[in-house]
Amino acid sequence: MTHVITDACVDEKDASCMEECPVDCIYEGGSRMYIHPGECIDCGLCAEVCPNGAAVALRLLDPAAAAVHGPANDAFFTQVLPGRQAPLGSPGGASRLGPLDVDPS
Repeated sequence: MTHVITDACVDEKDASCMEECPVDCIYEGGSRMYIHPGECIDCGLCAEVCPNGAAVALRLLDPAAAAVHGPANDAFFTQVLPGRQAPLGSPGGASRLGPLDVDPS
């Protein structure tokens, strides 16, 4: 299982989670952060430091919330984002990619 970023992050982007992540799997979009599901090691450090409670283990969400937040988080990596030619896929670390000023539609 992995962690996801919920709507509590929208327009907040505190970035404490990014600083704490040991595998650099939290990416910055236009209005929120996104956790790469294939890169996350489920350590939970992001959830511990998130001041908004937006970083949550997917397995801890109720089924209805998981059905919303899991796909919404994954879309950042699987959909073609505005201004890009292909999905991000697995860029190999957020610091290599840098912040993107876009979100999936």
